Amino acid sequence: RGGCLLLWRLVQAVPQQVAEDKFVFDLPDYENINHVVVFMLGTIPFPEGMGGSVYFCYPDQSGMAVWQLLGFVTNEKPSAIFKISGLKSGKGSQHPFGAMNLPQTPTVAQIGISVELLENLAQQTPVASAAVSSVDSFTEFTQKMLDNFYNFASSFAVTQAQMTPNPSEAFIPANVVLKWYENFQRRLTQNPLFWKT
Repeated sequence: RGGCLLLWRLVQAVPQQVAEDKFVFDLPDYENINHVVVFMLGTIPFPEGMGGSVYFCYPDQSGMAVWQLLGFVTNEKPSAIFKISGLKSGKGSQHPFGAMNLPQTPTVAQIGISVELLENLAQQTPVASAAVSSVDSFTEFTQKMLDNFYNFASSFAVTQAQMTPNPSEAFIPANVVLKWYENFQRRLTQNPLFWKT
């Protein structure tokens, strides 16, 4: 089961099931929505090897449904934030909701979730301007940056015997860098947003 959160509005935890593997959340007054958060509730995971492609649908000027792929949620990445404010004038993309005659109201958009094989999700390209952002991707980036910095700094490590005295240079002991690296990693694991406090 999944949920959809419109920032500054109540959580929608009950989607409309429009097919065995397709679900839709209505977004009333979508013109005033900038971001949506799509997340798994944690009660029912995706079946093994499956995930959900997340689509944004809005009515164009003639009332026809325009669908755009925002991204994905999976058991390993159960939530994502999508920016939808810049999508309302974009072009539609291929989508799995085509055969369904979902009612379109001028002021109501929809978030559609299609349950699909993970290998199929990997071959799809979301709309770039949806600017997917999540704690998971931030944590992954931070971890990679930490690793890169530590490996880079460690590549310059020399023993005291190898050091050439140079009064204009300061040296930081490698164990200090390692201690910082381990502390930062520990804090990041406990709370990915600790740096905001």
